[in-house]
Amino acid sequence: MKFEMTAPLEVGIACRDLAGLRNFYEDLLGFTFISEFVVPADKSEPSGLSADGYTVVRLQTSYGERIKLLAPNVPVTATGAPAYILDQPGAIYLTFIVADINAAIKRLLDAGTKFMTGNERVEVRPGVYLAFCRDPEGNVLELVQYEDIASYRADLQKRKD
Repeated sequence: MKFEMTAPLEVGIACRDLAGLRNFYEDLLGFTFISEFVVPADKSEPSGLSADGYTVVRLQTSYGERIKLLAPNVPVTATGAPAYILDQPGAIYLTFIVADINAAIKRLLDAGTKFMTGNERVEVRPGVYLAFCRDPEGNVLELVQYEDIASYRADLQKRKD
């Protein structure tokens, strides 16, 4: 039996500075605000996310994918192996496939973002360019541009038809 998805994949990002991270994703990457709500401790503790409740902000890309920024309602200093998922920020890797990687790099550099791959795109194979950076909380972001996106994701064209 196949795992049937009913909506595009969403990624949750554990964070400390919810407002700062929200500004980064909205202002620099162009995400759109969808919703914000608070989950109380009696619901969040059994979920394994946080002992004292959390706040979640949902943002959407121009292509329709969503990310969830999640911050514990009571700040936590993690030491050793954390008991809750939100006690461990930075444990993800997001890939953004963009139309113009040079423009994306410039926009982020102009805002003070430091790139792990230097200030220029890297061609990892013919026609495929990437750059790695970190958001303000240290989460790794990958920007990728394909000269021929259909060679990588032929299924995307089928969805448009």
